[in-house]
Amino acid sequence: MSETAAYKLASVLLQYPTAALFDGLDELGAFAATTSPRSARDAFGRFLAWLQATAPADVAQHYVQTFDLRRRCALYLTYYRYGDTRKRGLAMLAFKTAYRDAGFIPSEDELPDYLPMVLEFAALTGRGQRLVRSRRADLELLRRALAKAGSPYEDIVAAVCAQLPRLSRPELRQVLTAWESGPPREEVGLEPFAPPDYLAGYRAGP
Repeated sequence: MSETAAYKLASVLLQYPTAALFDGLDELGAFAATTSPRSARDAFGRFLAWLQATAPADVAQHYVQTFDLRRRCALYLTYYRYGDTRKRGLAMLAFKTAYRDAGFIPSEDELPDYLPMVLEFAALTGRGQRLVRSRRADLELLRRALAKAGSPYEDIVAAVCAQLPRLSRPELRQVLTAWESGPPREEVGLEPFAPPDYLAGYRAGP
């Protein structure tokens, strides 16, 4: 399986578990079995085995408890390092710019750093793949947080990381610094520090 297909599979599996997901487990399993490298294939396999063995209601409950109620496990790539601060608003401009430059029109229901959407973008364009590679440290922070929480979803993020180069020394320093402090807290939200059109919703790309 190509790198782009692995991103597409991860994008599907990291979204809220619906009935359609469970109905398609056999097809997803066959798709995952072709994944490379082997570490990604094994990671996808472990996660899908957990889905097969777990009641859908329990999977949904685990999803909410993990991604909605744990700050360190949020599915927003800039959140771990920046929290709800003005720096995060600026960091997300890189995502919006990448989408627009590629003519990709993301969902208006999510912020541009929402990982399943970013992975869908990476499955479609080289610009998206470069965007994912540029967020290697953020992916590692999420992977570590999920591992610490004992969540099977750690395997999905690990499979994504397996498509990427190893952490560089600067990236590792970023990870260690952010891991020690956790997401920063600030009273302000994103919108007052974003450009006027930033959170106004997306329109057609260029």
